[in-house]
Amino acid sequence: MSSAGKVRTGIAGWVFAPWRGEFYPAGLTQKQELAYASTQLAAIEINATFRALQKPASFRNWASQTPEGFVFSIKGPQLITHIKRLKEVETPLANFLASGPLALGAKLGPFVWQLPPNLSYEAERMEAFLTLLPKTPGDAAALADWHEDWMKEAATSIEGITAIRHAIEVRHDSFANPDFIAQMRKHNVALVVADTAEWPTLDVTADFVYCRLQGAPGSERYDEADLDRWASRIAAWSAGKSMTDGAFVGPQPEENPRDVFAVFVSTDKVHAPRNAMALAQRLGAASTG
Repeated sequence: MSSAGKVRTGIAGWVFAPWRGEFYPAGLTQKQELAYASTQLAAIEINATFRALQKPASFRNWASQTPEGFVFSIKGPQLITHIKRLKEVETPLANFLASGPLALGAKLGPFVWQLPPNLSYEAERMEAFLTLLPKTPGDAAALADWHEDWMKEAATSIEGITAIRHAIEVRHDSFANPDFIAQMRKHNVALVVADTAEWPTLDVTADFVYCRLQGAPGSERYDEADLDRWASRIAAWSAGKSMTDGAFVGPQPEENPRDVFAVFVSTDKVHAPRNAMALAQRLGAASTG
């Protein structure tokens, strides 16, 4: 068996007032927060892309402030997931890809697609979306080239990018269907591990695992036992071992080492950086991956 996969722990976003004095040192300016956070963590999920397209210059600026080995995951636009609900989204997807994510180069991590809670599973709709998602850097560049002419700035170069990865977070119980799990595995797209009461399952569907840890179900924050449990799970995924702790919709996947992203978000956001660093320490993961 090959060596273990790379583990990266991180947070969603980096501008959050309660982190000042809690995570960020007193006196650190807001302009310095990303640079500081990227030395303490291995990944940050960019959420601003959910509300609106950003500019290539912004992505280049963010990348320039972070060390080698650091990566950004990127949340997909609500236009695609919530407004169009995955239907007829080729042009919006081309615009999104051309808006700057590819300018991150080697620091481009997974794209994260969070579906609305009221979107139920339809096999044909999901198959069309999964088929559309670019799976290689070349595919991403080709689709980005189809962006609309009104975009005055576009970034379609794939220099430094070695992989294109996607993760989908579902929030409707109709997705608890073995056919959906098989569909995701066919396309090598990761099913987000959410750690919520609504979606507590741990099915692995790709050659990597993406966790958006939103707060232990029924609890306001993660305690030491919760972090120990997640460290054990992540170590198993990274090593390619079968998971024995948790609930599953489909059968266990093949035992192959996998890269793992563990991003703390939402419910316990105040303590997210602390949790990410504590989890990395348990796993022996370097701060920059």
